[in-house]
Amino acid sequence: MAHYLVQGSYTSGSWATQIQNPQNRIEQVGKMFASKGVNIITGYYAFGDFDLCLIIEGPDNVTAASALIAAAAGGALSKIQTTVLMTAEEGLEAIKGAGSIEYRPPSA
Repeated sequence: MAHYLVQGSYTSGSWATQIQNPQNRIEQVGKMFASKGVNIITGYYAFGDFDLCLIIEGPDNVTAASALIAAAAGGALSKIQTTVLMTAEEGLEAIKGAGSIEYRPPSA
């Protein structure tokens, strides 16, 4: 399974609705994601540049993107940012693989 860091910010209207009717939106979105085979591993409300952070897993980039596009299309988020994550083992494999690639910087 591929892993992703998802960060999002709510619109002011979404915050107003949540104040009037408090509910765990991470749990609600998790149910929607699960219908596409995408799972929320952990989720947090945050303050700063983003209002929420999720670590999710999905079978592939297209499936994860489909779930995230559906969430974004709902209009509750003003911005969403996704970062593809690698395990330490995958990162090490990538670093080792880079050793077999010859890089030549631009010449003057």
